[in-house]
Amino acid sequence: MAFQVDRSRTIITAMIHGRRITAMDVAWLRREVFASGEVSREAADELFAVERAGLANAPAWTEFFVEKIVDHAVWQSGEPGVLGEAEAKWLSARVDECESANALAALAAALGEARRAPATLVAAAQARAWPGVGAALKPARAS
Repeated sequence: MAFQVDRSRTIITAMIHGRRITAMDVAWLRREVFASGEVSREAADELFAVERAGLANAPAWTEFFVEKIVDHAVWQSGEPGVLGEAEAKWLSARVDECESANALAALAAALGEARRAPATLVAAAQARAWPGVGAALKPARAS
């Protein structure tokens, strides 16, 4: 009798324990975990767990991470293209937990891609005192 293995958790756990994310890890995530294009809340939370772990990341990780977080928050969690109130609260909380440039990039990209977003999220993003916040959010303010 065959059973389903949760490849997402296996891969995420291996990456965290290995203390690094290689380009091959990113390719594997694309092919094995996110092949359908769907990014569930649980999967997005796992990606944030990797980001919070402060691993030595391959350059491909940033693009992948931002892309998948935007897919989840802006395109798959509610009305496509709209960053709703619940998604905004979730995204803001995860970004604050990470306090990383990649998490900030995901927030800025989500604000830049969304047709609509709560004004509170834009204001909260602009209020962050991390280095580079103003420059990262410049495209989001123009939207």
